[in-house]
Amino acid sequence: MKAWKGAIGVVAAAVAAGLLVGGVAEAQNEQFVPRLVYRTGPYAPNGIPFADGYADYLDLVNARDRGVGGVKITYEECETAYNNDKGVECYERLKHKGPTGASWVDPLSTGISYALLERTAADKIPLIMMGYGRADASYGPVFPYAFTYPATYWAGADAIIQYVGSQEGGLDKLKGKKIALVYHDSAYGKEPIATLEKLSQRYGYQFSKFAVAHPGLEQKATWLEIRRLRPNWVLMWGWGVMNSTAVKEAAAIGYPMTHFVGIWWSASEPDVEPAGAAGKGYKAANITGVGAKFPVIQDILKYVYGKGGGHATKAKVGEVLYDRGVVNAIYDTEALRIAQARYGKKPLTGEQIQWGFEHLNLTAGRIKQLGAAGLVTPIHVTCTDHEGGGDVKIQQWDGHHWKTITDWIKPHRRMLWEMYKASALAYAKEKGITPRDCSKVEAAAK
Repeated sequence: MKAWKGAIGVVAAAVAAGLLVGGVAEAQNEQFVPRLVYRTGPYAPNGIPFADGYADYLDLVNARDRGVGGVKITYEECETAYNNDKGVECYERLKHKGPTGASWVDPLSTGISYALLERTAADKIPLIMMGYGRADASYGPVFPYAFTYPATYWAGADAIIQYVGSQEGGLDKLKGKKIALVYHDSAYGKEPIATLEKLSQRYGYQFSKFAVAHPGLEQKATWLEIRRLRPNWVLMWGWGVMNSTAVKEAAAIGYPMTHFVGIWWSASEPDVEPAGAAGKGYKAANITGVGAKFPVIQDILKYVYGKGGGHATKAKVGEVLYDRGVVNAIYDTEALRIAQARYGKKPLTGEQIQWGFEHLNLTAGRIKQLGAAGLVTPIHVTCTDHEGGGDVKIQQWDGHHWKTITDWIKPHRRMLWEMYKASALAYAKEKGITPRDCSKVEAAAK
């Protein structure tokens, strides 16, 4: 009897050991992605759908494709509540997780991005600021680990002014017009100001700006000032509850919604639905497509939600910020795929994946293969250019849905590039940074 029990014990130990070894081996074949999210607080209505879309795409890649290059993508969310200090805490807690540490980090916050800029560079972990963050980080020689694709706030400001000019009969017709900016009083909201001031000098419009304090619930005084000013156009750089509050306050003073244009973070369903019928006609920029009709979104419904998974409800799949989270994840995983082509199909370090981001060339053909034609804009990132040359559309709320009302607008890249470079070099001088020679970097990569 004792011998029999001993035999059972040996077999059990062997099985347990085998399972343990298998589990360790599986864990070593994982690529870890830290997820800085905010599902609580005044910005949660916007943070939640973005986080859901991003996570659902990673789940799709695992379920349909068995990861990227056979490497499973794992992730852990950390709640920042859109708070800079909490964002730094989350980054520090998660950056060493996984077999190779953090792959990259997407803060979804300009303030947190500013706080992490030097940390991520020192840690050699790519900082991804998709359509937000520090615009001059587009200049790769100074910011090797920061990426701003597909378009910065400066590019967004230029594209919106191009649209406003088209509605006035041409950019030359902006002379003497009044354009106001209502902005979140933070690093995020202040980003477009220098560009809008520069464009006002070029085109002759009168530019006024109105700061709104966090979180943006108190705006009555701001909109009374706007009523007195009577601007021809109002632009908005808002986020979270600030957006819906602004739309309701604009309607309350009778400001025409067709002349009210927000940036792409003021362009989602939660920004307009609380205003009801009063929000009809409001416009905003966008850097992605809208809706659930895209094959990649249908694949998420099939492979993720169809199998009992998914972070959102099916009704939310295809909304603006959900889709943008998907797009962010597409860009990131494509950079990983490119890095694997150089370093091997295995878990990679942030330093290795940086090479993938710096060689991210997402063509129309590749976008079609991904099932994302019309959802994702082509970009081509290089050592020098970390923005990638993405374009901007204008969409409009019809009371029930967002409708795209323009073709892709190309920002004036030559002017913007001069601005990026000048600002980045000033930062480098202040911080004692010697800019990289990208010709040498690219030659060494061949």
